[in-house]
Amino acid sequence: MNRREFNRNVLAVTGATAALLAGGATGVGGAAGAAGVSDAWPGNGAESDDAFGPKGLTDVDGLKVGHFTDQRRPTGCTVVLCEKGAVAGVDVRGGAPGTRETDLLNPVNIVQQIYGLVLSGGSSFGLDSASGVMRYLDENKIGYPMGGEIRVPIVPAAIIYDLEVGDWKIRPDAEAGYKASQGASSEKVEEGNVGAGAGATIGKLFGAKWAMKGGLGTASLRIGKTGVVVAALVAVNAVGDVYDRHTGSILAGARAEDGKGYRNTIARIREGYAVMAQPGRNTTVGVVATNAKLSKDQATKVAQMAHDGYARAINPVHTPYDGDTIFALATGTFSGTVETLAMGALAAEAVSEAIVRAIGQAKGIPGYPSARDFRA
Repeated sequence: MNRREFNRNVLAVTGATAALLAGGATGVGGAAGAAGVSDAWPGNGAESDDAFGPKGLTDVDGLKVGHFTDQRRPTGCTVVLCEKGAVAGVDVRGGAPGTRETDLLNPVNIVQQIYGLVLSGGSSFGLDSASGVMRYLDENKIGYPMGGEIRVPIVPAAIIYDLEVGDWKIRPDAEAGYKASQGASSEKVEEGNVGAGAGATIGKLFGAKWAMKGGLGTASLRIGKTGVVVAALVAVNAVGDVYDRHTGSILAGARAEDGKGYRNTIARIREGYAVMAQPGRNTTVGVVATNAKLSKDQATKVAQMAHDGYARAINPVHTPYDGDTIFALATGTFSGTVETLAMGALAAEAVSEAIVRAIGQAKGIPGYPSARDFRA
């Protein structure tokens, strides 16, 4: 397939998505759309539109996903394995990030591939889960070749803060990362209160008393008949409210004091309402992936563009109190030529859909009702 045919297929997919988005009167945070409550959300009788693939991130050849979920709190971690290696990039936008090995992904640095990555709860403690992934890969002789038999598994990681949900002494560790790796598969990815999304919460600018349950979601796009797949997996633990990407209405967020609706965080900020967020206690983290071949600088640009998906679904986003981070992976099993612009644009689409799915598939826990509970 030549580049012109590829671009025609991309335009067909993005055009269909634009038509779906056109149903909302305003964008995220707009005065008209934000006042409403959406009824069309995954888990309430309305699944993702047909443009999205059945398995989520594992629709990308060469990737496996595994979760470890500790129900005692709850908390957990999610592992993405790319055992044959994948080119990777990263972009960090939030003001309170917690990450590991992100410097290696800078395009000027020598390492060209990673072999796994981790999204984890547990704040900085959760970064230890990457050590368990390294152990698993090391046992299977997978890693960056350093000469002879030496292989060093490169495993970046990013964390969310969920320590105020339950007993903060319970957090993902190296054993959690190892178990998630053992259970990783290329099957359909489980969503909701699992892995890194187990202890995620959202809508916290007015305090935890009014917050709701976040979660983990995933989505994938197949670009026409090209054979190219673009996918995303996101753990949603945001300060802000989450919006329905189809209508611009609030899907879940800071609850109103009367329990009958949402405060509409961005509207309250515009009115001068004092907010109560505390630094470093939030964060949305995710990964976008494709089976196309990308260089490190292209993967980095895709990660940057994918953040637009956060902005379409979360408001406010990229705040001083969030550590918002997106990794980008390219497994390279598709041999044709692709455009970075198309990859980044569709990655943002997949991210916004994954966020909607994370909230729609989440289930309430004590103190944090879910979108499902709120509409029951």
